[in-house]
Amino acid sequence: MTEIWIVRHGETPWNVERRVQGWEDIELNENGQQQAVALGQHLAKLKQQGKVLDAIYSSDLKRAHQTASIVGQAIGMTPTPLVGVRERHFGILQGLIFSTMAEHQPQAAAAWKSRDPDAEIPGGETLGTFHRRVVQAIDEVAHKHNGKRVMVVSHGGALDIMWRQATGVALDAPRDAPLLNASINRIRVSPQGWELVDWGQVDHLAKPSGHDATA
Repeated sequence: MTEIWIVRHGETPWNVERRVQGWEDIELNENGQQQAVALGQHLAKLKQQGKVLDAIYSSDLKRAHQTASIVGQAIGMTPTPLVGVRERHFGILQGLIFSTMAEHQPQAAAAWKSRDPDAEIPGGETLGTFHRRVVQAIDEVAHKHNGKRVMVVSHGGALDIMWRQATGVALDAPRDAPLLNASINRIRVSPQGWELVDWGQVDHLAKPSGHDATA
C-alpha cells in the first residue's frame, strides 16, 4: 500500500476569474506563490516530526510545477514531472469563463456539463479518456513506491478523478468534496484498490483562496 498526498496547485489569475485553464500554461499569482510557501513550511514541520515523503511528483504545467518546486525547496526535494496527472484538455472551452461558456460554445459546454464519459469536446479529451489517464498514472506511482508516502501536485479536474476513484462515486454523479488550491488530500493505493484517508486540508494556509475547482 502506498500513501499519496494529493495537492492542487496554488491559486492562479484564471482561478480568480473562474476561467477554464485545461492545458493552458498559466502561472501562479502572488497569492498562489504564498500558498505554496505556506505548504512547504507545513511539510518541513511534518518532516521534523518524522512524516517523510519518499518522492514528489508534479504535473508538467507551470502552475503545478511552480507549486511543487517551492514545496520541494522547503524540504530538500526535487519534483519529478508526471504528465499523466495534467489537467483535462478542455479543447475549445479553454480560456472561456465557466459561467458564460455556454453562450460561446453551447454544444461543447453541454458535453462538459453532462459528465458523459464518452461525450466529446472538440479539440479536447473525453472525461473517460481523462479518467483512465489519471488513474493509470497514480497506479504506476503507487506501484513504484509501494509501502512509502509520496506527494503528487496536480489540478482540480484530476483531483476530482482521484476522489471518485477512492470513494467509488461515479463520474456522472454529484461531488460533495472540495477541490481547493494548495490543499492536502490523502488517499491510499494498493493492488486491491484505492481508499480515501482524508480530504481538503487547508489549515496550513493563512489565506485559503476558496476557489473550488469546477471539474
